Amino acid sequence: MTDLPLAQTVRRAGEWRGVAEIVTLDYDTRFLRRKRLATDTGRPFVVDLEKTTSLEDGDALELDDGSRVVIRAAEEDVLVVTGKSIPRLAWHIGNRHTPCQIDTDRLLIQRDPVIRRMLEQLGATIEEARHAFTPEGGAYGHGRTHSHDHSHSHSHSPDKFHEHDAEHDPDETVDAG
Repeated sequence: MTDLPLAQTVRRAGEWRGVAEIVTLDYDTRFLRRKRLATDTGRPFVVDLEKTTSLEDGDALELDDGSRVVIRAAEEDVLVVTGKSIPRLAWHIGNRHTPCQIDTDRLLIQRDPVIRRMLEQLGATIEEARHAFTPEGGAYGHGRTHSHDHSHSHSHSPDKFHEHDAEHDPDETVDAG
């Protein structure tokens, strides 16, 4: 196969201690199953996980030689979203299944001109920046929000924003009976 060290085990942040080399990956690259990578110092290794996995900042890959490689979130192009109603803006971002990092006074999302325009129409202030991007996982922990499916097609064209059924309207009161 290969003489490179092999990573087949993920240790989640907080579940491991000790010294580790570092590999810096952007959000999209941190979603992987099989790939040849190199640490920030240039040491090559192969990732061969049982299933496609979302790796988070601080997780570690355990190599078959006993060493570990810690995952660091790379700086990448993001939109910094602020405004009077962060919860409302976050709801609209989530309703579009857009990965979102939620900080106390701001939201970070990947640069997307359609989502940007929608947020500006909602009164958000948008700033382009470069930051490490570590969005929230899914409702059940680690995972990707953009894999969510309502079993109908979504239009993300510049002329039409993604719309859901009324059951998703945050301003509508629903009686649970």
